[in-house]
Amino acid sequence: MCEANAYIYKNGKEELFLEDVDILIPEGSSIYLKNLFGEQKTFKGRIKELSLIKHKILLEEDK
Repeated sequence: MCEANAYIYKNGKEELFLEDVDILIPEGSSIYLKNLFGEQKTFKGRIKELSLIKHKILLEEDK
């Protein structure tokens, strides 16, 4: 399985946003995410870091 968990980086901490992300689509200033179970979320911000080995997506709000 190659799914990743998405976290929001805020105030020096990481907060879980969505588990088992399968699809991630940048859409202008937002990011659309969908997981294996069909749950969909949109995040207003940018990708701060992406680690394929750790299966981790780190998102950061626009300032």
